[in-house]
Parts: sequence; structure tokens; C-alpha cells
Amino acid sequence: MTHFRDFLMTFGLGEAAALLAARAIAGVGVLILAWAACLLARLVLGRGIARFAQRTRTTWDDLLVQRKVFVRLAHLAPALVVYALVPVVLAGAPQAVTVVQQAAVVYLLLAGLLAVNAFLAGVVDIHQKLEFGRKMPIRSFVQAIKVVLCLLVGIAVVSILMGRSPVYLLGGLGAMAAVLMLIFKDSILGLVAGVHLSLNHMVKIGDWIEMPKYGANGSVVDVSLTTVKVQNWDMTISTIPTYALIVDSFKNWRGMTDSGGRRIMRSVHIDMTSIRFCTEQMLAKFKGFRHISDYVERKLEEIGRHNAECSVDESDLVNGRHLTNVGTFRAYLDAYLRDHPTINQDMTFLVRHLAPTERGLPIQIYVFCKDQRWVNYEGIQADIFDHVLAVIPEFGLRVFQYPTGAYFHAIRGGRQADLADPPDGGSTGT
Repeated sequence: MTHFRDFLMTFGLGEAAALLAARAIAGVGVLILAWAACLLARLVLGRGIARFAQRTRTTWDDLLVQRKVFVRLAHLAPALVVYALVPVVLAGAPQAVTVVQQAAVVYLLLAGLLAVNAFLAGVVDIHQKLEFGRKMPIRSFVQAIKVVLCLLVGIAVVSILMGRSPVYLLGGLGAMAAVLMLIFKDSILGLVAGVHLSLNHMVKIGDWIEMPKYGANGSVVDVSLTTVKVQNWDMTISTIPTYALIVDSFKNWRGMTDSGGRRIMRSVHIDMTSIRFCTEQMLAKFKGFRHISDYVERKLEEIGRHNAECSVDESDLVNGRHLTNVGTFRAYLDAYLRDHPTINQDMTFLVRHLAPTERGLPIQIYVFCKDQRWVNYEGIQADIFDHVLAVIPEFGLRVFQYPTGAYFHAIRGGRQADLADPPDGGSTGT
């Protein structure tokens, strides 16, 4: 710098003016070098690595490029140039050198923090692409790391600007621990909850959960440090505090998804006044039903053999064993569902009577559908019960339902038999 000043003095400038002009020209030169270093770094770290990542078969490098990790690293180059050359430009002015170098260090810290944050975001993206990552989300842990890094960088920047040791500031933060815990309460609770959720595999992205307290019923789309986002089936988004999944109860349908079947549990209520023993006419009709023809033949043979062995007087139906229309109907449902292509035969399969109530005798179907997709599942369930409701009268049975206005109107018109009588001469019930 002294030689350059002396060179400018040969043009008639005074010593002070020559020194000022030399520093100004050198400062502009440093800025140009810093700009050139930034361009070169962006060219090498940005475009060069991006082209290299496109040619590789791996995807993790593409995700880091998308997060602009290498572009942000390029911003370190101009700060390093300024930090290295400013003592030469401002030789003889130590205070100015210190100020400029402190500014360069602050810039380096902030640029490095942005690069590290981008890298951590890329790590989350890479983790979510893995099968293991879907089972154990790390977004909450990464966000906690980001918070800690921001605090540390903030303390370092303040200590540089104040000219104090970071230990001095950390000591002051110890006295403010209660205030900090209050400020970061949600983040601390979220971090603890995130550890529980991940280690116990309670929730992962893609799970279908129900949490009525927060109006959530849908698929988990994001698990972060403070919130869990659920996209409901009406396409709205419910935001739940992460720690609420630990404190409150919720239902996770992952077990159903992993089981290979979705439960169908529904009952039809039979009017108990339509239940009776089968007549010869009814038995002849049932033998023509494909699903239970063998069943009827087998049961009649079994019952006939039993009654003969016990010398039962069959002139009265109260004596001995006889088929009933509701028992035959239950056997029909069992055979019909076992022949149904969409019912999972390897899971719980049950057609049963529940306890009779004032609404009649409930016959419950408890099976599992192979197709777990909501729309398809509902369609299959509807088709099954369409058939069940339509076939009930063929067994001389009636479905119970409360009387309607049309029923009372028919009674007043003397046509109640049209509404109440089942096929095969069944009795009329209420």
C-alpha cells in the first residue's frame, strides 16, 4: 500500500490524498475480487455439481442441489476474500480493519447457517425417500437442531458485535433460563413428543389417524417440531400440536392398512314375529338355493337321524329338532360370504345373532374386505347388504323398521297386509 501511495504522489497528490485514493482503489479491487470469487464459486459449486448430480444414478445429491446447499456455500467465498485482504487495504488503520473483519465474520456465520439449514432440509428429504424414513420421521429432530444452531450463531454474532466473550453471554442466558423455557415451551414439548412418537412408532407420514378433539380425520402429511398436519378426507388441513398426540388419545388406522383387510361390521334387525319352523314347502324352496342346497340336505339328514334315534313324535313341531327360517338364513349368509371374491377368508369371519332387543333380532355380519380403499370398500359393503336385504323375504322373514306414515295410511285404508305379510304365509308383526 505504501508503494502504491508513493506512485500516486508522483501525479501531484498530497500524502493524505494519495493514501486515501490508494485505499479507495484497493477497496474497489477487493470488491471486484470478492465478486469474481463469488461467481467462480457459484459456477463450480452450483452449476458444476448440479450437472454432476444429474449424471449420477443416486437421488440424494439431486435433493441437495434442489435445496441449493452448494449455491449457499458459494457465498462464503467473497467473505473470505474480504477478510484476507482487508488488512492490506486498510494498513495503518487497525480499528477499521477490526470492524470490517468482524462484519466479514458475521457474514460468514450467517451464510454458513443458511448453508447448514439447507443441508439439514436436504437430509430430511433424503430420509423421507427411504422406507425406514417413512416409519420414523426425523423432521422434529432436525428442527430442534436448527433452533439450537440459530441460538448459537445468534450468541456468536452478538458477542462479536459487542466485543464480549460468548461465555459472558451464556452466563446471562443461564439467568434467563425460566424466560427461555417459557418462550420455547412448545418447541421443548414438541421435541420430547417427537422422540416418543418416533421411538414408539406411534405416527408416521401417510398414517390415517382420527382425533375428534382437533377435528382431524385423514392422512398425516407432515410431522414437525411443534405441529402435526393432517389432511382430512374433505381436503381440509387440521393442525395438531405434536405433544397433544402424547397427552390425548387418538386412533391410528395403520393396523388396518397393514393387516390386509378392512372390517365390515353391520347388523340387520329381523322382526321376531316372522321367525318360525320351516315347512315342507319352504324346505323344498331352500333346496333350490345354490349356496345352501347341500347344507339343507345335510341338516335334514342329521335331524331325521337324531329324531329317529330319540323316538321323537314329529306330529308336533315342538318335539325334536327342526330347521328354522332364521337359522337357514344365517347359514345362507355364511355360505354367500364365503363364496364372495372380495371377502378375506383368512381373517375373522363371523355371522352371528346378537341379543334380541325392542328392535328385533340383530343378525350381525363381521368380516373383512380385501380392498381397503375407502370408495371401493363402501361399494362392496353396499352391494353385500343390497343382496342381504333383498333376499330376506325369500326366507319368510321381515326386516324390522319403525312404522312410517305410509304404514299408518295403509292401515286406515285396510291394506296393512300388503305392507306386513312376508312370503310363504308368515304371520303379521308390528
